[in-house]
Amino acid sequence: MQPKEIQILQYLKKNPYASQLEIANDLNMSRPAVANIISQLIKNGKITGRAYILPENKEIICIGGANVDRKYLVKNQLQMGTSNPTTSMQSVGGVARNIAENLGRLGHSVRLLSVVGNDMEYQIIEKTSSHWMNLYSVEKLANYSTGTYSAVLDTHGEMLFALANMEIYDQLTVEYMKKQESHLTNAQLLIVDMNCPKNVIEYLQTLAVGNNIPLAIIPVSSPKMERMPETLIGIEWLFINRDEAETYLQMKMADNKAWEKAAEAFVQKGVKHVIVTNGSKGVMYASESLPPTFVPAIKVDEVVDVTGAGDAFVSGTLHAWTEGTDMKLAVNAGMVNASKTLLSSETVRTELSKITLNNELEEYIL
Repeated sequence: MQPKEIQILQYLKKNPYASQLEIANDLNMSRPAVANIISQLIKNGKITGRAYILPENKEIICIGGANVDRKYLVKNQLQMGTSNPTTSMQSVGGVARNIAENLGRLGHSVRLLSVVGNDMEYQIIEKTSSHWMNLYSVEKLANYSTGTYSAVLDTHGEMLFALANMEIYDQLTVEYMKKQESHLTNAQLLIVDMNCPKNVIEYLQTLAVGNNIPLAIIPVSSPKMERMPETLIGIEWLFINRDEAETYLQMKMADNKAWEKAAEAFVQKGVKHVIVTNGSKGVMYASESLPPTFVPAIKVDEVVDVTGAGDAFVSGTLHAWTEGTDMKLAVNAGMVNASKTLLSSETVRTELSKITLNNELEEYIL
């Protein structure tokens, strides 16, 4: 094979739905040259047609944050206004990236859409993530820094406070998403965290509805609830915590009855499956066909680190759902994955696999 044939073939392995114009622009070739080479590759049997990914191999696309996380564990009770002895660790994070790694470890074909800086932090993300997800569509921006998240944890691993530098995600634009349409419109599932601007979330919502693709929305904080779409119709899954739900619905979840009402409210607004989480108390789930149902959190002997547990819950739930399980079992899978992540110092536990989670789920159910 000629060098340019190899170059295009490698490109198509990562981007099988790319147009000839996209290939030409990305590889600095003319469009006619690309067309001729693709024609030759088809004749030689190197390509069996475009797109040539089988439906069962469609990607799950995770859209949103990819950060470097820094965690500081205070050795004693935190004292404000002075220095505190800590131990520290660094890992990769970001809601979309964390979910992508979980799903990659669970055996799914995953693509990450995000924006990063051309810096050392992204090199760390790339090195850790590339085995579990396709990073080809991640866009490097010269004048921005990769997102960072710094959490201060108490002696029990519970978060005291966190600092987030997420300015770069304002550059997740509709224009960027339009460049990814060949991937987005052929996805198995779209998972969008609310680091994305509101107009981008609404664009992806419209695209998902128009192409009959399930869409999962993951809020990231109460202040960013203003980014929720104007209508919730077309959202297949919504994972939202108590604070975020209270902010959006302008109500207090003072007891289980209010918790149920919150779940019902989201279904009435058009969400097909909703899960309202409440930390160590558990979750309340509901759907178009299921009334609000409470599931208590799985008790763990000792919490090592809460970071990443919520993303593990989302991932376990959506993994099981894409495998064809009902909502109850899917939620249980999410609860199991979250509980095991609480026992790990890693944001995404390294022992996670489809077989591991299946075994853990069976043990939990029995």
